[in-house]
Amino acid sequence: MTGVLEAPDRGGATEGPAEINSGQYCFRAAWLWPRLAAIPKSASGEYYLTSLVPIAVQEGAALLPVPAADPDEVQGINDRDQLAQAEALLRQRINRRHLLAGVTLVDPATTYIDADVAIGRDTVIEPNTHLKAATVVGEGCRLGPNSVLREATVGDRCRIEASTVEEATLEEDVDVGPYSHLRPGTYLCVGVHIGNFAEVKSARLGRGVKMGHFSYIGDAEVGDETNIGAGTITCNFDGREKHRTVIGRGAFIGSDTMLVAPVTVGDGARTGAGSVVTRDVPPGASVVGAPARAVRPPQAGQRGEKA
Repeated sequence: MTGVLEAPDRGGATEGPAEINSGQYCFRAAWLWPRLAAIPKSASGEYYLTSLVPIAVQEGAALLPVPAADPDEVQGINDRDQLAQAEALLRQRINRRHLLAGVTLVDPATTYIDADVAIGRDTVIEPNTHLKAATVVGEGCRLGPNSVLREATVGDRCRIEASTVEEATLEEDVDVGPYSHLRPGTYLCVGVHIGNFAEVKSARLGRGVKMGHFSYIGDAEVGDETNIGAGTITCNFDGREKHRTVIGRGAFIGSDTMLVAPVTVGDGARTGAGSVVTRDVPPGASVVGAPARAVRPPQAGQRGEKA
């Protein structure tokens, strides 16, 4: 080796050296420091460290090029095309690691997994799914297609289809989607069902809660086995502050119910379709209308039915 030619100095030449400089060097310090001042300025006005190579050759110093065992480890990144190539190589390595650990990637080429993601055995990742940041996925899950998980914690045997999950926690046997959005602060207990076009934010849904479709639950606590009808909305923002909604165990929230927070719906209570609930509903009571009013008194031990 007698020198290293920098890419900008090659001009339009298509032919070049068979070996490519990877940019790692090891110098004897006593030799290096006095010669840094002798580096000439390049045509672009830069000082190339590689100019030390011909200086060493002229002085008869020993030079030892070390070939890379894996060229992919030392490829240069000088533009966005090369950056994309390097990212693709890293994605392939990450995907291979999960494949060998018992995770099924239906189409590895369209599966995007960050380096710090953990995935349990026998989980299936369908195409165009993105697992980002410190996401943790349990065993036997099915994710995608077209899902995005970011800093999510997902228990065993969960199903997330064509949905976005951000900074949310899902216990075991939860299914979400398609086309739903779990925003930060969401916590879904065992067996929760979130259907299509639903949104949950800063809310905890108890075991077995069913929230079929077209609903928004934000800043809320929902008890076990409660049914959330289509179009239900927790009106959590009054224009100045956020307020919480509490729904008890076994409640039945009718379609298109608006729960104007702060408000509490007791265990086993029911709301009729289209109700606007502005006051607390006692356990076992049924309310209808806008504003909602009771249609029968609470009965001890009475619980709502599941849809």
